Amino acid sequence: MTNPPTSEEKINKNPGKITYAMSGRRQKWLIASFVLAAALLILFDHSNLGRNLQRKPKSSEQIKAGDLEKYHAKTFTVINVVDGDTIDIDIPDGEYGRTRIRLWGVDTPETKSTKYGVMYFGPEASEFTGNLTGGKRVCVYLDEGNRTRGKFGRLLAYVQLDDTRFLNEVLLTEGFAYADLRFRHSFYNKYKQLEAVARSRNRGLWQKVTHEQLPQWLQREKPNLILKK
Repeated sequence: MTNPPTSEEKINKNPGKITYAMSGRRQKWLIASFVLAAALLILFDHSNLGRNLQRKPKSSEQIKAGDLEKYHAKTFTVINVVDGDTIDIDIPDGEYGRTRIRLWGVDTPETKSTKYGVMYFGPEASEFTGNLTGGKRVCVYLDEGNRTRGKFGRLLAYVQLDDTRFLNEVLLTEGFAYADLRFRHSFYNKYKQLEAVARSRNRGLWQKVTHEQLPQWLQREKPNLILKK
């Protein structure tokens, strides 16, 4: 004689076949697990971690295209002067509320470096840039045939003043900056010539700077630039 089905069993309509019914407790547990998994998936998808894992890093070409569209040949206000060759303009950049610009092709003496401290003519270069740009409107130009970002993600640019002169060139002409020989750009040779003229005329820092006061990279590149007296 066949035993009657237990509470875990159910007689199928087809004779002789038995199917197993899910207990109410197990069914509730599976539903709760499904709901919890769905909630965690939605939370992950909307979390910073989820977004960061899903977001593909931009290529250098994508970064360049975005920078050209956002900054090139456009006018902004200078809201902060970091030093002679670095300024901040009033447009957000990523997570920052401003964009930091590092001038293409020039290197002014350091004023805030933890490694070099305040270098010769650094404060004068910072003051000069501040007087020309602080709180003023400038036009930003990128080097279309070159990269748009430098060290620390700063925007590399030529900055045109409201009198149509370019700050990069004025710094060289007046002897407040060195032509940066470490990185090629569209006006590399022109900037070398501007520095040479300023040096020959003893403009700005060239009047008294010594070999030991030059940036270390320039001492290596041009060991005989300043003849020891």
